[in-house]
Amino acid sequence: MGENNFIYEVSDFSLENDELMLNETLFHNANGYLGVRSNFEEGYPIDFQSIRGEYINGFYDFVEMKQAENLCGLTEEKQTMLNVADTQGIRLSLDDEEFSMFTGTVLQSSRTLDMEKGITLRRVVWRSPKGKEVEITIIRMASFVLLPLFTIEYRVKALNFSGTLHFHSTHIGSVLNYCDPSDPRVANETFQHLLAGKAEFVDNASVISSHTSKSALHVTSAVKNLLSKPAKEERIKRDSTAIQKFTVETEADETVTLTKYTVLCDSIRYSDCRAAALEHLEKAVSSPLADWYSLQEQYLRKYWESCAVHVKGDDELSNAITYNLYQLIQSVGKDPHSNIAAKGLSGEGYEGHYFWDTEMYIQPYFLLTQPQIAKNLIEYRYTTLDAARENAQILGHKSGALFPWRTIMGKECSGYFPSGSAQYHINGDIAYSVINYFLLTKDIEFIARCGAEIVFETARLWMDVGNISGGKFLINSVTGPDEYTCLVNNNYFTNVLAQHNLNWAVKFYRLLEEKKLLTPVKEKIGLTKSEITDFRRAAEIMYLPYEEEMDINPQDDSFLSKKLWDLKKTPQKDFPLLLHYHPLYLYRHQVCKQADTVPAHFVLEDAQPLSTMKHSFNYYERVTTHDSSLSTCIFSIMASRLGMPEKAYDYFGKSSELDLFNTHKNTKDGIHTANMGGTYMAIVYGFGGLRIKEDGLHLAPALPEQWTEYDFKIHDEDSLIQVLVKKQSCEITLLNGTEKTVFLYGRSYLLKDRLQLPLEDWGKS
Repeated sequence: MGENNFIYEVSDFSLENDELMLNETLFHNANGYLGVRSNFEEGYPIDFQSIRGEYINGFYDFVEMKQAENLCGLTEEKQTMLNVADTQGIRLSLDDEEFSMFTGTVLQSSRTLDMEKGITLRRVVWRSPKGKEVEITIIRMASFVLLPLFTIEYRVKALNFSGTLHFHSTHIGSVLNYCDPSDPRVANETFQHLLAGKAEFVDNASVISSHTSKSALHVTSAVKNLLSKPAKEERIKRDSTAIQKFTVETEADETVTLTKYTVLCDSIRYSDCRAAALEHLEKAVSSPLADWYSLQEQYLRKYWESCAVHVKGDDELSNAITYNLYQLIQSVGKDPHSNIAAKGLSGEGYEGHYFWDTEMYIQPYFLLTQPQIAKNLIEYRYTTLDAARENAQILGHKSGALFPWRTIMGKECSGYFPSGSAQYHINGDIAYSVINYFLLTKDIEFIARCGAEIVFETARLWMDVGNISGGKFLINSVTGPDEYTCLVNNNYFTNVLAQHNLNWAVKFYRLLEEKKLLTPVKEKIGLTKSEITDFRRAAEIMYLPYEEEMDINPQDDSFLSKKLWDLKKTPQKDFPLLLHYHPLYLYRHQVCKQADTVPAHFVLEDAQPLSTMKHSFNYYERVTTHDSSLSTCIFSIMASRLGMPEKAYDYFGKSSELDLFNTHKNTKDGIHTANMGGTYMAIVYGFGGLRIKEDGLHLAPALPEQWTEYDFKIHDEDSLIQVLVKKQSCEITLLNGTEKTVFLYGRSYLLKDRLQLPLEDWGKS
């Protein structure tokens, strides 16, 4: 990155295939509805691999998932996000010489992501084999204002010649998804999911309407090309491919620009996606591209005003933080029809599925900075609540709802149930997100309409999956966040989230009753007062594993009895362990893929004393591989909470730089959105010590010694609050809205304008 915190640039980048695939991810364009990988417009050599894709959030097809044994309730069909079109193609020829980065001489080359303008820029100075020199500047944008719109502005400046330029712009409807049989995180077979119709031209725009093979969804891609000067034009249709060719004369030092508008519309959002695509395309081309650039910049200016995190003292980390927060707004769905996938809209890793990542790693960021987006994410879960009820029945439960471990449209996509469907904690995670939304917004009407029903139905599920034995409420045969330890009894994380879920089902019942808002949801789901009594009782006697001598919370009933895995003696080539050891071998050892009990102590810290959290942290640190990208940010947060500044900063650095430095070696398949949200949490919840509690916002700021200061902004109901942490003091400023009670280091203050307090020791409160 350059000195500008909002610019990420790579100059004279490598043309090695692996590096190109990584940059396809790092420089992708997205807006939460559509995403386009950053492929070369002209393509690569034929023997190069590429994940050339354009995606729509929530658009999917069904895929058969064969099971070795047809046991009751196993998932036999999943959803997968689709590559919906290829509208990136633009080939350029200088007279009879075709431009390619792999022929002639590349004199200069760079790629730039401008996170204030919301564009990517590719600049190449190229000398052809015959000596013609040309400067090519390509600007791409996925509009945040008109979500179906993606644009490519392709500028060509002849430097040392006059001659003929040939532009060859393609629109391809028949496309495939990427396939890699060796990697369980991406699709392992190729299939024609999207059946493309014939290409047509409508008012000089190419239009291709396609439908999925099984899910009965439709999508239309519409493309219009505009050249900056009169040219000879040729239009060609070949089945599901449309080609527009432009031939134009140019003089030395003259710039000729081809502007390519793409609109993608799907049948999930539009009753007639072809008509919608043509309507949006007409709207797009009716205004100069400069106007769309200006609207994009205005959108991001407003975004950064409330969402930016400023860090002084470590420019590299500061730049990485900004990059991560930009990717989150690019990735998150902006309507109740979609969510945020594990890889956003940057690639096909995990097939576009939504996980618990949303609620526990990403929604906390949007809740504090963009509450409406957090609300949309809960709305999406509400739209899939009936599917969650059906999923519970498939797994044998007589009542309640069980949200799927991984999904797009609400049905379970996890084929390996021990580390998938058995992760019942996703119910507690989703309930937790609803509760936190209420605590921060006090939006009781939304709780009455959507949130309470989710919390009641997830609470019902716990009553059916758990049982009382020996005076304790037990939850057996589940899997916690750690996927190296599966199908255990009384996973601490699961049990404490279930307890929280049950307690708040009781609280919401009473609150809605008091506000006279209970009747609609109560009658809709047939909720009885005796159920509320049962919820309360189960929460009171919930079994939370505890080992007194060690003063830790065991991860589950059997974890401490297993053989310890010696991570120090494990060769680096054997990581991640899931790719080198059989699951059963992993399950029989004390070894964790990621944080499990530790995040439980973060999200529900009042369930245990500080000493137990500290001893647990030290214990699990020894046996955690951090093979999951979700892990180091949580360890950073808890290290901050426990007064371990060096560890907190070390874990934070590993988290924040994961994608830009490709530390997990799989960023080519897409960014790690949950880790990006976790990076934000490591600052705000970790160094800032933020917790959302019933009595208000709690803060316990600390300053890493590597920084001179940092600041962030958070929403609390109608108020926007800035937190500025310096070497000796912390300033809390009410930027707008009504006065609020805030807690600093455990003490209550009324924030009317600005508070300034000295910093206290790490982890003291």
